[in-house]
Amino acid sequence: MEDFDRWADFQADAETTRFIGGARSRAEVWRALMSVAGAWALTGTGFFSVIEKSSSRWIGRIGPWNPHGWPGPEVGWSLHRDAMGQGYALEAATATMDYAVDVLGWDDVIHSIDPDNVASRRLAQRLGSINRGPGRLPPPFEDAAVDLWGQSAAEWRENRKRFGA
Repeated sequence: MEDFDRWADFQADAETTRFIGGARSRAEVWRALMSVAGAWALTGTGFFSVIEKSSSRWIGRIGPWNPHGWPGPEVGWSLHRDAMGQGYALEAATATMDYAVDVLGWDDVIHSIDPDNVASRRLAQRLGSINRGPGRLPPPFEDAAVDLWGQSAAEWRENRKRFGA
């Protein structure tokens, strides 16, 4: 709950959230946060809070996510505006890909990315994922334009070597 105010600030920013459903009210953010906590409790997947070491501030959410009806098990990411462009997304997404493959045992990982989301496409490419083409999300997101980027666990293990581990 200590992350709620920063999460609400992040979700209120229309530009930051334009590719993840748009700005939300504090009440909507509270329900979304409860959904993430519930997903962890019930499925063992959700979003990790990304905490900046130097300030202890919540700066984003990145995690293994596999909602009902989703086109596949996903590692997704979103950062607060003041944390963008500092390498946090790559560091956290790399750790999350490791977690998805090594701990959760996922054989394949996707990233559902709006075709206009240049920053997320670049991050997916840096991780070694490839654009597999258009995808379809379940309701209420069925009208969202997304491309499914991804890679197999074997491909990730190979791509991971580029990060020195």
